[in-house]
Amino acid sequence: MKNLKKGIALAMAASLSVCAFAGCQSGGETSGTATESTGGESTAASQADTGSAEGGKVYYLNFKPEQADQWVELAKTYTEQTGVEVKVDTAASGTYEATLKAEMAKENAPTLFQVNGPVELASWKDYCYNLKDTSLYTNLKSDDFALIDGEDVKGVAYVIETYGIIYNKTLLNKYFETDGAVVSSVDEINNFDTFKSVVEDIQAKKDDLGIQGAFTSSGMDSSSDWRFKTHLANLPIYYEYKADNIKSTSAIKGTYLDNYKAIWDLYIHNATCEPTMISGKTGEDAASEFALGEAIFYQNGTWAYGDCINNGMSDEDLGMLPIYIGGEGEENQGLCTGSENYWCVNSKASEADIQATLKFLDWVITSDEGRDMLANQMGFVTPFTTFDDGYQADNALIKAANEYIAAGKTAVSWNFSTIPSEKWKDNVGAALLDYAQGTGDWSAVQTAFVDGWATEYAAANAGTESPDA
Repeated sequence: MKNLKKGIALAMAASLSVCAFAGCQSGGETSGTATESTGGESTAASQADTGSAEGGKVYYLNFKPEQADQWVELAKTYTEQTGVEVKVDTAASGTYEATLKAEMAKENAPTLFQVNGPVELASWKDYCYNLKDTSLYTNLKSDDFALIDGEDVKGVAYVIETYGIIYNKTLLNKYFETDGAVVSSVDEINNFDTFKSVVEDIQAKKDDLGIQGAFTSSGMDSSSDWRFKTHLANLPIYYEYKADNIKSTSAIKGTYLDNYKAIWDLYIHNATCEPTMISGKTGEDAASEFALGEAIFYQNGTWAYGDCINNGMSDEDLGMLPIYIGGEGEENQGLCTGSENYWCVNSKASEADIQATLKFLDWVITSDEGRDMLANQMGFVTPFTTFDDGYQADNALIKAANEYIAAGKTAVSWNFSTIPSEKWKDNVGAALLDYAQGTGDWSAVQTAFVDGWATEYAAANAGTESPDA
């Protein structure tokens, strides 16, 4: 086993310094529609039988809707070069786990799939081929980016992403010039109290600024709610773990739930729509509002860069702030950086299909076509050494992440993989929506967060002893 780095923050910083999203789906969990395509349709169709018999075939169940088209294009290129069939399906946003379960039950199951960390790995590790002796693992920069079970490497992260509060530089600079502006530079915003004052002043001046709200709408459908029930929820989890010096727990205490409430209130009461309307708002609505200059702030990550540019924005328009919630020492806080995107190869597939999948992945991370697609077209920050030679993603949001690292700020680690279940996220999301709409109170959020964590953790670990880390 390769040597571990000193810590996840150092490993991420090193990776981001040489390349540097998104895109969560949930980590890049953006909106999307289920798609299905086979790379090189005519070529694959004519060679499907040959490919299956001689070299196997590849079926990738992709997690990220925002990169669906690029994966289909990459699959087509590989098929044209090798004659090996590569099929790509992309699950609709928020449906990956259900789609994976359904597809794995079929005769022609995915040969390549994804888990989001150790908790989800527990459900799928019997389906995960040992990647220890593969190019995918040997080219990995650190074991911090691998899911290791005993001596086996069950999964390998393929993208490192960063999220925070994306802002429109032009509009924020316009605010700085207003009479009585709370601050005169973005550099002065380094804690929750200052940020709150800025946001509320912007909301009060929205007509003068020509905007509809300080924040984009906090949509709570499946294309958007992950931003708040997972990504925003990571902040109170992160600060509790930090205060208690732990990496996971079977019983979250909710120490920072008042802080969670404060930032959620700030979002929903200083936005382009009333809180009662967010059940009908989507991720696409938020992206559009931001790109059209209807709002200055937009919680999302590096994976949203492509949408911003495709909607008419430029690098000069984009910056990113940390999500401040009033945690101790947040003046030195950086952006939220990590991965919940781990490739796994289906060990239940035929040996021919397993080998075909491993060869495809090797091509993806070593070929010019694969590296260009991941780094330059998809905008991925990758943890592979093979990308250090001229294949580093470069855009305004990645530069913002690098700037915080260069300034010595501490990246907020992603703790999504310690969340006990999707049901926990869904229950927290439902309680957040009820609270925002006035059909529920904050105590329901607390119950879903704390009691729900213990219940879901116990259910996920029934019959096993799982002490806190």
